[in-house]
Amino acid sequence: MTDGWDWRQPGTGATAAGSSSAPPPPGGPGSPWWSDALADPWRDPLAPAAVVVPAAPVPGTEPEPVTDPDSSTRPTLRHLLIISLVTALLAGALGGALGYAFAIRGGTAPVLGGAPIQPPELAQRRPESLAGVAERVLPSVVTVRVAGPDGMSEGSGFIATTDGYVITNDHVVAGATGPATVIFNDGSSTSATLVGQDPESDIAVIKVTKEGLRPVAFGDSEALAVGDPVLAVGSPLSLTNTVTAGIISALDRTMRAGEPGGPTRYYAAIQTDAAVNHGNSGGPLVDGAGRVIGVNSTIKSLVAEGQEAGNIGLAFAIPINQAKRITQDIIGTGKARRTVIGAQVGGAGVGAGVGVRLVSVAPSGPAAGAGLRANDVIVTFNGLPTNEPTDLIALVRKFAPGSVVVVEYRRGTSRRNASVTLVADVK
Repeated sequence: MTDGWDWRQPGTGATAAGSSSAPPPPGGPGSPWWSDALADPWRDPLAPAAVVVPAAPVPGTEPEPVTDPDSSTRPTLRHLLIISLVTALLAGALGGALGYAFAIRGGTAPVLGGAPIQPPELAQRRPESLAGVAERVLPSVVTVRVAGPDGMSEGSGFIATTDGYVITNDHVVAGATGPATVIFNDGSSTSATLVGQDPESDIAVIKVTKEGLRPVAFGDSEALAVGDPVLAVGSPLSLTNTVTAGIISALDRTMRAGEPGGPTRYYAAIQTDAAVNHGNSGGPLVDGAGRVIGVNSTIKSLVAEGQEAGNIGLAFAIPINQAKRITQDIIGTGKARRTVIGAQVGGAGVGAGVGVRLVSVAPSGPAAGAGLRANDVIVTFNGLPTNEPTDLIALVRKFAPGSVVVVEYRRGTSRRNASVTLVADVK
């Protein structure tokens, strides 16, 4: 049985078994029916292969091309804008979908009606970063408020011991008419009693009673260098828990400070450009490791007398080695010892341009014991230049009684050195 197709070449007359002779294809051998037989994939497999080259069209007989008069060969500006807009929308949608997928995977995607987003990593900083240092120091810094004749005044302080001793400035609590109030970092407050104060060094110690106090870590003010990073912490202008950053801009900057009618204070200060304002007084100046290296005490200002001073990038702190020594004296005896050299100083050295002249020398004092005499001119004190009486007084008080320092002095035209053992003044 066949499908009725004769596979042999047309016109041979061959037929399949059991079938009658097939008539010739319609139209005969030259019929168009078989004109494309060579291109027919189902043609007779026994038919000879041939290459048929189509005849070239007769010139003038090609069909005229048909074009759309409204079409454009190049995209218009409108098309480009539409394409750009669609592309941007698709990119935005894809970015949003990817962002949401990553947020879901990271567990930070918001849930409608649920708890707010709380990424814990945002609240964690490296311990050595400024934020890490501030986080450690702030719980140990307090605000100190006292009532005085002119109303309420405010300063700062910091917890020195676990049993409640707090260091602040003398000028913060001076003239208080009642107990001080101490406000802690967490907002709680309690009253404080005055343990003792030293107006000449501008250090005072108060005491509070509270559980869970966290004292500061103390550094070494003799191990500092200009350029070291520092933080000033306190309550400037009643803005509690304020932290400002800067560097140490100078060391052993001799200061003479004090209010009219009050005591004159001398100290070789740590100078910083960290922003310090009224209210920072008594607060700590800390180094990059969070250790207290100074007690913020005073600022320089360009305002006229009687006007409110503000920060101009020049603030000064009492070195912590000096503040610690005075604090220990106050806690132990109720008062601080004052370091002296045993001589009275006058103006600058005459004719030399540098140095401080000794007006008189106590017969049994440290200066006399080292061979110094009246009219000797102190040129350097332990390697630091002395050009004004303030320089010598402040540098002497920086050291503890019993310290041995090297003094370079001029007598006549010669220069000499002497080792002086400083002592505590007898009050």
